[in-house]
Amino acid sequence: MTGPIALLLEVVDQAFDRPAWHGTGLRGSLRGLTPRAALWRPARGRHCIWELVLHTAYWKYIVRRRLERDPDLESPRAGSNWLPLPARPDAAALRRDVALLREQHRLLRATIARFPARRLRQKGWRSRWSNMQHIYGIASHDLYHAGQIQLIKRLMKK
Repeated sequence: MTGPIALLLEVVDQAFDRPAWHGTGLRGSLRGLTPRAALWRPARGRHCIWELVLHTAYWKYIVRRRLERDPDLESPRAGSNWLPLPARPDAAALRRDVALLREQHRLLRATIARFPARRLRQKGWRSRWSNMQHIYGIASHDLYHAGQIQLIKRLMKK
């Protein structure tokens, strides 16, 4: 594959789970995460890593929904933007939520791979942003939260 779609896939992949000059992507920032660490908050009212996992999975779903222009596409988890933590936040639940993030990335990536390049500059469905802005925006979103997670892990050690 060549052209703008290939470039956008490379950007999205580097932000999530491929080697990149900028350092750790989102998936790498979660490596070795325990439930206790995932639930730690740097301060009252601040998000924990687990919430960031669910938040990034949700926005991958939203970008995919907008690219596909599918009003019937439903989120795999109830809620929006900042999804609630599981009632029992144990190791199995954390594995499921990290798997949810990986699956949402896989589904989004598949949508991008088959996306018509001629529609990249068109306004996104139910959005003021173009389809291209959604795609590189989700990569930026992953990197923003990967950095946030790395910072939270560093603060946890103090």
